[in-house]
Formats: sequence, C-alpha cells, structure tokens
Amino acid sequence: MTVTLHFHGAAGTVTGSCYRVDHPGGHFLVDCGLFQGNRSVRELNLKPTPFDVQSIDFLLLTHAHIDHVGLLPKLYAQGWSGPAWMTEPTAGLLEYMLPDSAGIQESEAERETRKRSRRGDEPVKPLYTMGDADEALKHRKTCAYETWIEPGPGVRARYWNAGHIIGSASIEIEVMDGDKPVRLLFSGDIGPDEKVFYKEPDAPAGFDYIVCESTYGGRERDDYTLLQRRDALKAEINGALGRGGNLVIPTFAVERSQELLHDIGYLIKTGEIDPSLVFLDSPLASKVTGVYRKYAKMFEDVELGADELFNDPRFRIIEAVADSQAINSIRGGAIIMSASGMCDAGRIKHHLRANLIRRNATVLFVGYQAPGTLGHVILTGAKQARIHGKLVPIRANIRALGNYSAHADHTELMEWISARLPAHGAIFLSHGEDEERQALRAAIMATGMAGDQIILPQLDDYFELTAAGIAGKAQAETRRIDPHQVHSDWHNAFSDFTIRLSQQLQASSDEDKLALMRALQQQLSALGAPLSPGHKRTPITPVESQSVDE
Repeated sequence: MTVTLHFHGAAGTVTGSCYRVDHPGGHFLVDCGLFQGNRSVRELNLKPTPFDVQSIDFLLLTHAHIDHVGLLPKLYAQGWSGPAWMTEPTAGLLEYMLPDSAGIQESEAERETRKRSRRGDEPVKPLYTMGDADEALKHRKTCAYETWIEPGPGVRARYWNAGHIIGSASIEIEVMDGDKPVRLLFSGDIGPDEKVFYKEPDAPAGFDYIVCESTYGGRERDDYTLLQRRDALKAEINGALGRGGNLVIPTFAVERSQELLHDIGYLIKTGEIDPSLVFLDSPLASKVTGVYRKYAKMFEDVELGADELFNDPRFRIIEAVADSQAINSIRGGAIIMSASGMCDAGRIKHHLRANLIRRNATVLFVGYQAPGTLGHVILTGAKQARIHGKLVPIRANIRALGNYSAHADHTELMEWISARLPAHGAIFLSHGEDEERQALRAAIMATGMAGDQIILPQLDDYFELTAAGIAGKAQAETRRIDPHQVHSDWHNAFSDFTIRLSQQLQASSDEDKLALMRALQQQLSALGAPLSPGHKRTPITPVESQSVDE
C-alpha cells in the first residue's frame, strides 16, 4: 500500500478543508471543515461523509476557523472516538467555536422544521447537536509548536506558526512508506507579513509534497505597515462618523474582531477617533476575546498593554439578545461590529436591516466575501438585498478595507512557497477558487517548476504518493457537486431573478405588468411547466421571446 492523499474539501473552493491520508499503518485526517457559501455548497455538509469514519485513527487540526473544524462534531455524531491534535490556543478557541456552531445547526433545523410543519412535511434533524460538540471537546489533544509528536503508528508531525489566527499552524508530516518516509507539508491558512499579534509565518524547507492554500492567488493588496493600516481604518471611521450615521462592520468572531478592537482602542486612546460607543455584538466573539486575553503574552507588535487590551470604557461587548436589539435604536455615532463576517448568519443581519436603508450610515467590509454570501451581494453593488425573507433597499455607503485580511496575498504566498522549496514530488494548490489557483500556478511555473508538478485537485480527487513522485492519480467516480455550482448555483440565480422581476414590476404600469406576466407564462408553457388555472396555452413567437429577454 502506498501513501494516498484524498481531497475531501477546499478543492476549487475556499471552505470545507479536509484531507485524508491513507498509508500502510492506517488512516488520518488533516482538518475537517464546514462548507460555506451558496446553498449548493452548504448542502455538501448534509451529504454522507465520503469515507469510513471508523477507519480514521486521528485528526490533525491546523486552526480553529469553522471552515477547518466545523464538521468535527459530525464525526463524533457518527460514532468516531479518535483524538484530534491541535495547539493549546486552538483548543481554547474550540471550547466556544464548536458549541456555537452546534447552536446554529440546532436553531436552523428548528426554523426549517417550523416551515415544514406548516406544509405538513416531516421535521429535519440538525447536522449535529450541542451534545456532539461536547463529545468532540473531550477528545482534544494539545501540542507545542516546533515539537515532534507521534499521533499514530508510522506517522510523526510537527506544528509551525502560520501567522493566520491565534494558535494557527502549518503541519509538517512524515508518513512511513516501507522503510522510507514521505514528507508532506500542509500550509493551513497562511497569514500576511504585516499583522498585529504574531511573528511572520514559518516552516522548514525541502519536502516531497506541499499542500498550499491559494485564497489570494493572483490578488495583491496595497503594501502597508501596521501603522498605515491603522491610519486607513482611522480614515474610514472618521468618514463614516462624519456622515452622521452608524458604522456597521461585519466581522468574524475570531481574530478580526480582536484586531479591530485593538486598533480602535488605540485610536481612541490617542484621540484620533471619537465614536460615542463601540459595540462588539457577538456572544462568541465575547468568549473568544477572553481566550485572546489569556494568551496575550504570546503576542507581537501590540500597542496596548495586556491590562488595556480590549478594555476601553466605550467598548460594549454584547451577549444578551435584548442588549443586541437595543443597539438598533441608535441612529448615529456608533461603531457596530457583529458576526458573521460574510453576513450569512448571526446578528449582523439585524444590524444591516436597520442601517442599510439609512443614507447616512456606512457598512465597512474588512474581509473576503465569498460568492453567494449576503456580504458579496452587498459589496458588489446590489440595490436591494434579501434579509430574513424581505427585500431591503441598500442606501447606505458601502466601503471596503482589504488590509485586515488574515490571509497572505499573492506575493506573500509566493514568498512562503519559495522559502519551503524544493518540493520534489508536487505542490497541490487547495483552499482557493479556480481563477486564484490558476494565477498562483502560473507564478510558480515562472520560477522554473514544471507545470505537471503543480496540481489543482478537484473535490474528492486522490493521488498515490511516493518519495520518488506521484505514482497515480484518480478522479472521483461521482462528484458530490458540479464544480460550476460552487460559484453560482440556481438558488442564487433564482434570488437574483425574483429581485429583478420585483423591481421591473414596481417600475411598470398595470398594463405593462400584465404583459410581462403573460410573456413569462408563455415562456413557462414552452418549457412544459403548468400554467395558472384557466390560462390557455398559446404558441410563443420569436418576437414575444425577444421582448421577454429585453
């Protein structure tokens, strides 16, 4: 048996990271993340696990973001009882991340069950429960950076700082194949060079195979120092407050919230901004901030002392629902940070509903917005957005600040990869969309590496690896999702169509409304769809078809 590497997630998309390694001594996983994005991508979470859960000996986690750990409770719900290895800060974050994710799964299942009951349909079960999350927490095993561990027969691993979030790591792995090891490096998510809290990412050089994230392949951010980043944030805050409304910042509960609190606290202390109040409205972010306080001695480049960190008198870290609801009575002068960072769940939706309609309000995006998410819809210039089933007009000022990304940009990824070379067998580009992966692949080829050594795997592809090179490649017999659905599925197309149809009807006379509806019904008739009762089928002419398209 050779060493076989399976890509069960983050192949052609930026979420659902999960890699399986089969080897002569057993089987293990690197990460087990939740799929996020459009509905077709999210439905991957509900599909059967694409491997025998009971065969897995152990799990290695790169960091605590939910797209890397969010399916861990599902494994335990299926009866798995193996250990999950991680750094100590990652273990501290999971204490809150997994129960929070389980709570979301339970509440979404409850909401869907209520909708189904009105139609007389069967109830739905959550993807996993709080009990499953609690079970997962019992099996955490912690390790230190730069120290070898032996999590299973024939395998040893070593964690290196990835500079992405607290506790994040790239994982160096040696897997015995007969009497010779196959050496792999899983990048995890790589942080940028200029980042508060951490040293620059690190790891050794010289591997057989490197599995590298490619989130920002082909994309550059403006060069900046931490001081320049703080100045850019100051300008956005003062611009927003100068308009007289609130500043709403969708933010992730882990890392982004704490970085923003640090920089906002510093700008308030130095008198450079003057908000009335600063809200961090997220129970999870509140708990995570406690973890950051606990490990504050690990941080680099921090302008505030540990006793000042996240403790400004204007800060309000919100947990109670009633306190969250009260925020929306504030009409101006406040900074409101809330999860989730891509606006696809959580309390941020309520704050967007309250502020998007106000012309003096500002929404500031400080992170990547995946296609299909509400954040992407708002950021890309939509005039309306559907929130909680209702169309909300977008009148607020929409702004973006890229310098708070927790991911390395193209140049930084290339620097990280170059410092890890040579890769004698291959480099696999994962955790990225195809355009970004292609751009990074072209850049690596320009350094002289052969194109057939730079591989862009698709979901569920697998590769037989030896120390001498790839022995074989296999494509999944049946894919769990059409690759085209990763970026734009019919659910998004339908939502866009209904919004545009509503806008067109609102702008039309009664006569034109009827004409449009008749034309649409004729189009459906041509496709064989049932028409409304009493409506006669009439053949559709090329002229009528053209009028509908226009």
